[in-house]
Amino acid sequence: SKFLNDKWMTENGFLNDVQEHKPWWWNIKVQKLNLSAPLILLPEVSCQKAIEILQEKGYDQAPVVAESGLILGMVTLSNTLTSVLSGNTQFSDPVTKVIYDQFSKVTL
Repeated sequence: SKFLNDKWMTENGFLNDVQEHKPWWWNIKVQKLNLSAPLILLPEVSCQKAIEILQEKGYDQAPVVAESGLILGMVTLSNTLTSVLSGNTQFSDPVTKVIYDQFSKVTL
């Protein structure tokens, strides 16, 4: 249908030109953006420290990365809290006890 065609919708005044509203970073490569380093957790970080870090930063999840750079998995705030409160994990246990090791990795 012509109503699903952005070009037709723009030409007939039903849709603003998408080209006009692109953000400032639209044509800049990710490597060129001045981004801060992502939050990562090392595997030896305790569950308690991981909870504190995630709450302090306002994040729900963070990747667990070995010192070699290998991504081991993801830790979520809710899963870590649930595991500790249920008694399956102790605050002093490393985050690797509550890690999700099934995740999708997006390459550069």
